[in-house]
This record gives sequence, structure tokens and C-alpha cells, in this order.
Amino acid sequence: MSERGALRTRLDLLAREVAKFGAVGAFGLVVNIAVSNLIWRTTDIPVVRAGLMATCIAILFNYVGFRHWTYRDRDKTGRTRELMLFLLFSAVGAVIETGVLYVATYGFGWNSPVQSNVFKILGIGIATLFRFWSYRTWVFKALPAKEAVLSAEKFLEQRGPSDPMTPGTAAPGTVRR
Repeated sequence: MSERGALRTRLDLLAREVAKFGAVGAFGLVVNIAVSNLIWRTTDIPVVRAGLMATCIAILFNYVGFRHWTYRDRDKTGRTRELMLFLLFSAVGAVIETGVLYVATYGFGWNSPVQSNVFKILGIGIATLFRFWSYRTWVFKALPAKEAVLSAEKFLEQRGPSDPMTPGTAAPGTVRR
């Protein structure tokens, strides 16, 4: 497989992963914002604390979506390790997300409902970049053998049946016995 073909394959796989991650993340965003607004409007819980509570609920929804859809083909042997790393990196993401809301609310006094939602979404966006990198790198590890098989299948598809390197065909000028 040429370097260009290999790069194209890797970019296609990454694009699919980003799309699935984004779909699950969008659902988590809806859960996060809905729960935040519900708590803000119905209780006296402070803005940042309510935002953190909503983030924790969204994290649980996201884990189910990531494990059973986005990364369903990834290694499933170390579920305890996976869950612990997911919670660790989710907590770091929650600190990033809540930190943005905290600075906006207490540092600048921007705590109207619209401002709280804007900075909640901004914090989620920044934290999402960290979460995507950490989840795909450390939590939902790819199975090396599966990637090798996919790469080999793509390679064989590109070669075609008349290619001398395709299994089951003879090279030009050779006699099959």
C-alpha cells in the first residue's frame, strides 16, 4: 500500500471516529445543558456546583455511548482499568469545563442565565478536545491485531485480482502446478 493510501485509510478511520465521538458528545451536551438549566431554575444550588453535577450525569451517559457505539470495536479485556481511566480523564475534563464556568461566574461576575450557558458550552468545548485525545489514547485502546487486519484488507482491495502479489494468483511467467 502506498504511503498516500495508508494515510487516506487512517484519515478515513479518524473521521469516522470523530463523527461517532461527536454524536455521543452532542447527546451528552444536551444532557449536560438540560440538567444544568433544570438545577439552576428549580433549586438554590450555586451555578458552578450545579454545572458540575450536570457534568457528572453527562459523563455517565457518555461512557455508555462511547463503550457501546463509538469504541465498541476496541479492547474490552480491562473493563475496570478502562472505567477508572475514563473517570480520571473525565474528572480532568470536568475541572477544565467547570474552571471556565467558575472564572466567568466568580472572576468576571458573568452569571446571568445566558452567560452561564455560554460559558458552560465554551468549557465543554475546551474539555472535549482533551477528552477526545485522552479517551482514544489511553482509555479505549485500539486492538493492534484488528488494525493490522483492516490494513491488510484495504491493501488487498487496492491490489486487485490480476496483481501478482494477490494470494491465489500466479506471477507472470510462472507455471502453476
